[in-house]
Amino acid sequence: MISVAPLDGSLSTWDAFATAVPGSTFCHLAGWRAIMEDVLGHECCYTIACDDAGAWRGILPLVRVRSALFGDYLVSLPFLNAGGPVGTPSAVATLVEHAATLARRLGVDLLELRTRGPVESALRLSERKLTVRLQLPPAAETLWRAFDPKLRSQIRRPQRDGLVTRFGPDQVDAFYDVFARNMRSLGTPVLPRAFFTRLAATFAGLIVFGAVYRNGQPVAAGCGFVWRDEFEMTWASSLREHSRSAPNMLLYWSFIEQMIARGVRVFDFGRCTPGSGTHRFKRQWGGADVALPWLQWSARNVVATPSPERPTYRLAAALWRRLPLGVTNRIGPFLARRLP
Repeated sequence: MISVAPLDGSLSTWDAFATAVPGSTFCHLAGWRAIMEDVLGHECCYTIACDDAGAWRGILPLVRVRSALFGDYLVSLPFLNAGGPVGTPSAVATLVEHAATLARRLGVDLLELRTRGPVESALRLSERKLTVRLQLPPAAETLWRAFDPKLRSQIRRPQRDGLVTRFGPDQVDAFYDVFARNMRSLGTPVLPRAFFTRLAATFAGLIVFGAVYRNGQPVAAGCGFVWRDEFEMTWASSLREHSRSAPNMLLYWSFIEQMIARGVRVFDFGRCTPGSGTHRFKRQWGGADVALPWLQWSARNVVATPSPERPTYRLAAALWRRLPLGVTNRIGPFLARRLP
């Protein structure tokens, strides 16, 4: 028999389980709960699955993101690409059933469990998103020689233009400055700066920030997480006015070089929509498409969380691009925290 219980104060036990259980990701760490609650103001329902002897067999972090404007969502885990239930098959099945029952009781518009692998379930399967994963060799030079000559030329261009990359926790502000400008250009509200400063403090040993500079000014930046022998580029941006120098190409190559030097063996480019420009950009590096088989339940036939790609939001996105940066940086975080 498997039973479920809410996470109490056993954060270290939760993290020890998350670190050891197969299929887990950095999204499963307990530190996300405080960030979701304190920084973004969301209700968290972190659940443990135990056997008859009280031994932990599975975990599921759930976050409820709701607003009158965008809707009511129960997601594992919002703003991220993973976080679905992990553990033994029976524990995962129990946790999925628990999540669906909770979603029905709360009356949410959509339950979305962002699983990384197939899970036997009666819930609806969504494959609207995928990621691109690149196997990394032991030496960067090996990968460089395998690249298409056109790709190598695109990486050399920003280097010839004098652009340089810097890494470290001191790059958080540079990252956010580029990220906020890019999100405004995309017509999308930006997450609060405090979200990323808390990430840097909470996951100091896992998160990596990097920025590409031109004449001392950041023009591209990204951050992501190392977990076991993998790295995921979770957020990345570049400024459109510098696109001629292709700083995004140097950004990704610099991150790849960094990860190879750290012994990472898989570079995950992060989620994207199949067939999109972002998808084509990620494919050019030689990685393989990997489906993200997320599980969903909705009594209202809602198939996705809010996105600027929806026709409903296109006009709002166009207007958002015209607002001054100071305005979008002030208003954006209040909206972005409601867009899981």
